[in-house]
Amino acid sequence: MGIPVIGCKCPVCQSEISFNKRLRPSALLMIDGKRILIDCGPDFREQALRYGLDQLDGIIITHAHNDHTAGFDELRIYSLRTHQAIPCLLSPDTLADLKRRFYYIFDEDSPYAALTAKFQLQLLESERAEVLFAGLDVRYFTYQQGGMNVNGFRFGNLAYVSDIRDYPTTIFEDLKGVETLVISALRFSSTPLHFSIDEAVDFSRRVGAKQTWLMHIAHELDHEKANAYLPADIRLAYDGLEI
Repeated sequence: MGIPVIGCKCPVCQSEISFNKRLRPSALLMIDGKRILIDCGPDFREQALRYGLDQLDGIIITHAHNDHTAGFDELRIYSLRTHQAIPCLLSPDTLADLKRRFYYIFDEDSPYAALTAKFQLQLLESERAEVLFAGLDVRYFTYQQGGMNVNGFRFGNLAYVSDIRDYPTTIFEDLKGVETLVISALRFSSTPLHFSIDEAVDFSRRVGAKQTWLMHIAHELDHEKANAYLPADIRLAYDGLEI
């Protein structure tokens, strides 16, 4: 929901500490001069303006939930400016959902076709594999959140694992050797759709990551208090974090 939550009077939502003001989760991967976006939620436009994202060489979508895709239409400025389709890596299920919600983007006969984003689609055809995307070697794997398949991604020794709840044991083969892990952890208590803080810590230990950043954080977590609880190698992520 983003923090502060609308109308909430809890200490975190009322906090003046900048680390407690959080937009919806998204990440920008910068490798070899390329900028690859991971997810584009409802805060994408604000994030792009705040951090000067004037170039985009591709986008990876982890899954179709609104907090990860609501900004999909905002990507049109990049294809309109360059007159080129944006490489887009996603699963067939995610694409099917986006086609329902953003039907006008994919309708070539629409009167709005000239004004919508254009994408060069690359589909994840299996549950786990390695692919070449936008010139980058990417390993992907699949896990579940409330019955929906979600994709995690690995780029060298860094992995991005959002919205994880249930997973196959093969995920640890895909994450073997990862040094930096970015993973979602909603709050201290367990939930049906997300890892708790302790579950994320346990998962990180099984991976053996040297550094772990927890994202997708609910307003029950105060930045300073949560970090005081966590091991030194596991921290809460924050808006503007550079790894």
